Amino acid sequence: MKSESVPGLAAGVHRGSRAWPGVTGGEWDDWRWQVSNRIASIEQLARVVSLSPAELHGVEECLKTFRVAITPYYASLIDPLDPHCPIRQQAIPTRAEVSQGQDDSLDPLFEDTDSPVPGLTHRYPDRVLFIVTDQCSMYCRHCTRRRMAGQTDHAPTRDQLEARLDYVRRTPDIRDVVLSGGDALLVSDALLDYLLGELRSMPHVEIIRLATRTPVVLPQRITPEFCRMIRKHHPVYVNTHFNHPNELTEEAVAACERLADAGAPLGNQTVLLRGVNDCPHVMRRLMHGLLKARVRPYYLYQCDLSRGIQHFRTPTSRGVEIIEHLRGHTSGLAVPAYCIDGPGGVGKIPVGPEYVLSRSPEYLVLRNYEGAITSYREPPPYVAGGERCETCGRRHEEQPGQGIAAILEGKRTSLEPAEMERRSRRPQAK
Repeated sequence: MKSESVPGLAAGVHRGSRAWPGVTGGEWDDWRWQVSNRIASIEQLARVVSLSPAELHGVEECLKTFRVAITPYYASLIDPLDPHCPIRQQAIPTRAEVSQGQDDSLDPLFEDTDSPVPGLTHRYPDRVLFIVTDQCSMYCRHCTRRRMAGQTDHAPTRDQLEARLDYVRRTPDIRDVVLSGGDALLVSDALLDYLLGELRSMPHVEIIRLATRTPVVLPQRITPEFCRMIRKHHPVYVNTHFNHPNELTEEAVAACERLADAGAPLGNQTVLLRGVNDCPHVMRRLMHGLLKARVRPYYLYQCDLSRGIQHFRTPTSRGVEIIEHLRGHTSGLAVPAYCIDGPGGVGKIPVGPEYVLSRSPEYLVLRNYEGAITSYREPPPYVAGGERCETCGRRHEEQPGQGIAAILEGKRTSLEPAEMERRSRRPQAK
């Protein structure tokens, strides 16, 4: 597919011809050329954007700690004269990244702590995060994994990958594997084909997901050959990461359509970013654009507590307000789940407007998006008694619940923090 033409240029001239005048359309459309020619220095940045002396100093300071890498394609989307360009803010380092907030952490989600083997996180009962590489085609300034992204720019060794595969192979509770990174699509088709094939050969693995930002920053990577390869291993889901409607270019939409045509269900995980998309109107345009590209809005994440990204965080009230502007005002398909990925590895916790106003044994009092109030009469007394579930036939002790679900099933009466002070005062503790 040919890249979108820049207004004012002859038909067929690729978007990057202004900053990369000697590059042919064939090179521009080659994802390997894009990766090999990433912007990775201040000198290269100056070719595509106007940086003030203060901005230059900020970039220099940031690069002492964090890397920069921007694909020529994504750089071509930046407004070179607008310091508030939403594409620019996601791609170009700033001095703000050197500042550390009081709650910042290298690994706020405890991905390395909940890791039975290096490079694999097992937090939820039936699914794991499987790191394929630490490489990305672009190092996003808001990245939650900046502690490891780009540290080697190489895929793990075969032995490291085999150790991760072996853990999945010998853990039958795992039914869902998320291949991520870095970016899962920054390895070769051959390696991905191998990993997908190995996972698909495990009877207990039902779902495989690819977590990737390549349709956004490197749509050239979604080649016909790649699409043919993933067809062999379905069901393969693809979760991508659009944050702003300006990212939904002709090339990006076409990449999503190729994936959809290859049978991959597409979801999108947006991060709420101050000054980029923390606006109900911008978010609505993004969600509508995603649906038109056959991508289902999946999550809207509160920005994590990773080191150096405090300036991107908004109050959670802003996220709730955005959902308030979406729910009921547009299609339910266009409303993602607003979540906080809890610090300390507690997982994703949904946050949103309150629609339940009150309740009694007989009535539930609700309000809708307009503020209209209604009531819902509860059904006649509902008793789920007996030794077995009346619906599925399982004994209650056979239900697989943990945490709150275990309380609801009668397996536990309470849950207590291990470090709760009053536990130390109990006789058995002494």
